[in-house]
Amino acid sequence: MSWTDFVTIEDLVQAIKNQQLTVKSIIEQVFEQIEQTRSFQVLLTDFKKEAFEQANLIDNKIRLQQPLGRLAGVPFIVKDNFLTFNQTTTAASHMLENFVAPYQATSVTKLINEDAILIGKANLDAYAHGSSTENSDFFTTKNPYDKNRVPGGSSGGSAAAIALNIVPFALGTDTGGSIRLPASFCNQVGFKPSYGLVSRSGVVAMASSLDCIGPITRNVKDASLILDIIAGQDQLDSTTISRDQVGYVVVNSSDRKITRKAKIGVISDYLIDGIDQKVKNNFLNKVELLKKAGFQVEDVTVPLIKYALGVYYIICPAEISSNLSRYDGLRYGYHQINVNDFETSIEMSRSNGFGREAKRRIMIGTYVLSSGYYDAYYKKAQQVRTKLIDNFKKLFKTYDFLIGPTVPILPFKIGEKNSDPIAMYLTDVMTVSANLVGIPAISLPAGMIDGLPTGFQVMADSQVDKKLLAFSAEIEELIK
Repeated sequence: MSWTDFVTIEDLVQAIKNQQLTVKSIIEQVFEQIEQTRSFQVLLTDFKKEAFEQANLIDNKIRLQQPLGRLAGVPFIVKDNFLTFNQTTTAASHMLENFVAPYQATSVTKLINEDAILIGKANLDAYAHGSSTENSDFFTTKNPYDKNRVPGGSSGGSAAAIALNIVPFALGTDTGGSIRLPASFCNQVGFKPSYGLVSRSGVVAMASSLDCIGPITRNVKDASLILDIIAGQDQLDSTTISRDQVGYVVVNSSDRKITRKAKIGVISDYLIDGIDQKVKNNFLNKVELLKKAGFQVEDVTVPLIKYALGVYYIICPAEISSNLSRYDGLRYGYHQINVNDFETSIEMSRSNGFGREAKRRIMIGTYVLSSGYYDAYYKKAQQVRTKLIDNFKKLFKTYDFLIGPTVPILPFKIGEKNSDPIAMYLTDVMTVSANLVGIPAISLPAGMIDGLPTGFQVMADSQVDKKLLAFSAEIEELIK
């Protein structure tokens, strides 16, 4: 018997508690699968010894009938920008290649406290700067459905690990779509919570007003369970908000029927320019299925959404420039040796430690924050961001959910967009708005086109995460 025989994480945990299979046997299966899928280059590091030690502890708990956590024996992976105590955290960058974390991300600790077993850390675009995982300083992860194509990014390794049946869930970070995009490209569920619902403590910062932590899973019910465990205020992160006291787990069909009378807006702005015709047709077919199922569906426009990508690529690099200024080669991280003075040490450490995309974003961010350009770019972008928030608030007074494709194109070939940063940035055009506005959003599997996965995105108002998950659970089988 394999852990993959169980549809949900809750089913797997129950089987473990009933001793239908041992935790040790699950971990053995996991590492066998890691070896069999090594060519996809999913993991940057694994914790084989520690995983088996933890498996033995949990098996002993079961034999002794001791209390068990909600994720007892369930293996998981985190993106390698999550700090894990006394283990390397590289953020897929040479700058942090030998950095050993002195503390642990709050979200990881919460999962381990529920007896989940951390298997390893997944590849990503260095510092989460990218949409394809090609910007990793170490190697490019390959798409599980076609090795010649990218798995999306920046959480590409996390999404690929689920698709390859290495683990049933993984954690990723989403700054402009970095959970939802790879979930779409790898045929998984990717959930970005409301801003502040999950602590960012212990996660390498990209753009602090946009970063969100969330799960990538095989189904919506699993996503709701993981969110229920990791959500909530944290004294180590002052931006965290109160959680829903009812919780987030989608329990049964009665939870889902609360959304039957939901009013849904189709963001028509996403269906005009730059979208692959096959992706568009597939999405519109899913919209028809929602209408036939009895949902109220109408086309809507978001007046300022056409500026969202431009606003994002001003605000995000500005915050990246600020956050990456801490890497000076003196306190921790890569340090250039054999230099004679202080300034040269910093210059060479940053020049050799950062990759091409990190440097590009530092330069853009420093430029828009510089004297003489701040008002023209950064301040103006923040003003448009505020108006975009107002656009969405107005729509959510009428509509419960807003929908669109997750990505305007199918998974593209490795190397296809490397020479054109603008074309790469355009893959985020449908996902960045949720981060700018701070609302929850989810990508659901929406069927295959020419053997490649595509995604269906649903957004809801801020702090309406439970209702969004309930609605998504109701429609996930309908739109597959």
